[in-house]
Amino acid sequence: MLNGLWLGFFVVAAISALAQWLVGGNAGIFAAMVESIFAMAKLSVEVMVLLFGTLTLWLGFLKIAEKAGIVEWLAKVLGPLFARLMPEVPPGHSALGLITMNFAANGLGLDNAATPIGLKAMRALQELNPSSTTASNAQILFLVLNASSLTLLPVTIFMYRAQQGATDPTLVFLPILLATSVSTLVGLLSVAVMQRLRLWDPVVLAYFIPGALLLGGFMAFLGTLSAAALASLSSILGNLTLFGVIMLFVVIGALRRVKVYEAFVEGAKEGFDVAKSLLPYLVAMLVAVGVLRASGALELALDGIRHGVEWLGMDSRFVEGLPTALVKPFSGSAARAMLIETMQTQGVDSFPALVAATIQGSTETTFYVLAVYFGAVGIQRVRHAVGCALLAELSGVIAAICVCYWFFA
Repeated sequence: MLNGLWLGFFVVAAISALAQWLVGGNAGIFAAMVESIFAMAKLSVEVMVLLFGTLTLWLGFLKIAEKAGIVEWLAKVLGPLFARLMPEVPPGHSALGLITMNFAANGLGLDNAATPIGLKAMRALQELNPSSTTASNAQILFLVLNASSLTLLPVTIFMYRAQQGATDPTLVFLPILLATSVSTLVGLLSVAVMQRLRLWDPVVLAYFIPGALLLGGFMAFLGTLSAAALASLSSILGNLTLFGVIMLFVVIGALRRVKVYEAFVEGAKEGFDVAKSLLPYLVAMLVAVGVLRASGALELALDGIRHGVEWLGMDSRFVEGLPTALVKPFSGSAARAMLIETMQTQGVDSFPALVAATIQGSTETTFYVLAVYFGAVGIQRVRHAVGCALLAELSGVIAAICVCYWFFA
């Protein structure tokens, strides 16, 4: 999948460049493409320096949370809910703890770190699966919730914005939180319909009703604020939540007699191992996206979408942020490259860049997740997983665009 996508970027770029040279007489197009190759290779290294620090930092804190029993406590708290949503998983099974850890990593926006944990969870669920080739209901629900992007604290998005010089990297905190809530809710409801899950069960309602009331009241409060006040609140809550989570992990770890420094270093080493494997993928995708942009092919495609949007009488400012959405279902590294490229060309705090950042934080690499998670356990028949995951993905994109107009337009 990634091979075809990457190759396609170069083939489309080559065709576009030849057309501009032979038809448009633009002989300098090839020089621009070569310059873009080296510029993007340099940018990849600059981004990786900060990515090393970010993953190392947060996996260190996540290890403290794990040793302090926070993850185990979350698994117990969510146990009754999982028992209703995944009735085939026995209470106390190792899969529940792994699922909780995976959700915690996803919630912190550590998608690269969440994948290894998610694969362990999928293998644990496969042990309970009566079929070796057909996805179980529990596996489908777990995958769709992953594909819906359970991002509560998108630290990697903050990192990319900081690296590109954003005056306030956490500005997109609330938009991402609202958009990812929509995508996750749609993903859960779609699976519930297909699997006939009893969401009106008193235990399930006891979890969902307080959350729904809290979210509804919060959104009603947000509706009373101006755009400037919304942006300011997003910044304050983003920074406060970020630091609050750090202090929560450290203080609870200390109270539980965890050697917090040693635990942090242990987790940080894992973060370093995860981060160092990402550079080749980041270079590959950034170079391909840079060539595609320099060839004029990407702008041509966006012009077509823009004309269609304007023909419908809609504002088209969001179109420049759509490249991230178009490739996100296929490749996280390609979407990451599109996001960084949009920040570079449009400005890190421009409306398209804010839309792209919100989309990146509230959607997931659906086809990649399907291929990796189900491929790791030999699942061939995925049943309704694809349809539910893509519906959640689409909902996240639409919600991200709408929320950005609410906050930033």
